Amino acid sequence: MVYGAGFVGLDVSPVVLQVPDFGDRFWVYQIVDTRTDSFATVGKMYGTTPGFYMLAGPSWQGQPPRGINQTFRSSTNSAFVGPRLFMDDTAEDRRAIQPSIQSVMMYPLSEYDGIMKSKDWTALPKLPDKSSGTQSETQWVFPEKFFDELPAVLADAPPLPGEEARYAQVLAVIEAAQRDPKLKAAMAEAAAESDSELVRPVFEFRNYGLQLPGHWSTIANGAAFGTDYLTRTAVARSNILVNAPIQAKYFYLDLDAQGGRLNGANRYTISFPKNQTPPVNGFWSLTLYNEHHFFAPNNLNRYSLGTKNKALNSNPDGSLTFYVQAHSPPQEQRDNWLPSPKGADFSLFMRAYWPKAEVLDGSWTPPAVQKVN
Repeated sequence: MVYGAGFVGLDVSPVVLQVPDFGDRFWVYQIVDTRTDSFATVGKMYGTTPGFYMLAGPSWQGQPPRGINQTFRSSTNSAFVGPRLFMDDTAEDRRAIQPSIQSVMMYPLSEYDGIMKSKDWTALPKLPDKSSGTQSETQWVFPEKFFDELPAVLADAPPLPGEEARYAQVLAVIEAAQRDPKLKAAMAEAAAESDSELVRPVFEFRNYGLQLPGHWSTIANGAAFGTDYLTRTAVARSNILVNAPIQAKYFYLDLDAQGGRLNGANRYTISFPKNQTPPVNGFWSLTLYNEHHFFAPNNLNRYSLGTKNKALNSNPDGSLTFYVQAHSPPQEQRDNWLPSPKGADFSLFMRAYWPKAEVLDGSWTPPAVQKVN
């Protein structure tokens, strides 16, 4: 999957999105508001045609210019756009996809002239590494600053129906804390406790969501969290920016079939019976992440298996088995090998893009992952 990412400030200007002709490739633009809830439908599964589309904020009063196919309105001034485009795991397809990528653009309405623009994204500057020296992710939310920053966030995300009283209550408490140092200190302490006792545990996939056979889990309201604050928090902590279910369905796994923690000290298999790989109209993949939910470096530079891999070997009975382990398997199994980190915990993450009804209604779920003696 080729990913793009861009943030927009719709209080400054509406934004025009370009959609080039992607041909037969699977593609979707994830477009979400401050709450990470989807407010636009732009993708192959919606029958979206090539052309120009516009995003507008809640207070914009203008009219879209001629040539704009459709306008989508966000309930918040801040929004995120994440184009996603399928690519085979080959050098040839990486080259073939470049012309389409160059026309994936967005810009302020004032720059719109009805002519498709392009940009050579291969020339993007590389940002310097500002990591703290640890392998964990960068911290963005700080408990001690949470209540100082919350009013600005709430101002950008007006209350949903039924939330007005809750907003008023929270803002009143924050205002009182500005006048009372003891109250403010107590709130900061409570925020730190909540971060430790509630937010950090939901980084682990097994601690939230709908529990499925084989210790897999999933969610049913991706990009449509509404007032489901717990699921939104869990997803933001463990796997932020999930697509709406019709765009992509996600399955998460921390444990093997017997309930043991997945760990690179062990060998595992996951076998799909004949004709029982994830039912999708788009594509599917199984990705391995380390204990920090980052890729686990390996000599093959292989981090996932699925539709993109053209050399997968099926078993004589038509089933398909993946081998998840740190050490190289026998030669005949290596095309189906997903390398794991030696001696360290890891998680598996299955994506089903443009899933069929069996995935959406729960009648299909991933097979259990078996520990091999």
